[in-house]
Amino acid sequence: MAEQLILDLPVRQALGRDAFFVSPSNAVAMATLDAVNNWPSGKLVLIGPEGAGKTHMAHVWASDHDAVIVPAETLTEADIPALAARRFVVIEDADRLPTLPDARRSEEALFHLHNLTLAEGGRLLLTAQSAPNHWTLSLPDLASRMQGTTVARIEAPDDKLLTAMLVKQFDDRQIAVPGTLILWLVKRMERSAEAARRMVETLDEAALRSGKPISRNLAAQFFPKDD
Repeated sequence: MAEQLILDLPVRQALGRDAFFVSPSNAVAMATLDAVNNWPSGKLVLIGPEGAGKTHMAHVWASDHDAVIVPAETLTEADIPALAARRFVVIEDADRLPTLPDARRSEEALFHLHNLTLAEGGRLLLTAQSAPNHWTLSLPDLASRMQGTTVARIEAPDDKLLTAMLVKQFDDRQIAVPGTLILWLVKRMERSAEAARRMVETLDEAALRSGKPISRNLAAQFFPKDD
């Protein structure tokens, strides 16, 4: 049977609170974000591995507080005083700053944003894969401020969270699969959010090629039982 043409359709990622699943692995981090009035000095760094849910949590927080979300790589293009005036700001992937082509200017932009936002009595949320003491920032004043920032950590996902991640990945692609298949997949996957994304992507592409729905038989071709 000929393989079917795969169309590169966009994945509609749900990033609202109603699509976020709280489990023991992220409950403390989520509670810390929600307790915004208790952030020491009005700032927080949310850390976790790639695909752990940092962006989703940041969007939930931003929606709750009408915050603006800024990727770290665009800081040099931003109007820093205008951002600080918003009072609630999210900087995504802050740990990438030292690796950017214009790293020094990017760090200086974050330094000024940090100072102006807090001076306005605002809140600054940063996301990263590692804690600030591992960021190798070249601007000493920024490094000291980041290292003095409270860290909220997303832990490795448990079975409940992995199940929810798979469900969400399928939902984002508008694919309906039985709950028994989700449980079957959880037993065969790496324990990471990125693994959930890759697993669903692999099954979606395989189903499109074959023209058949996602099933346990199809999944077994890519994720065989290893016990």
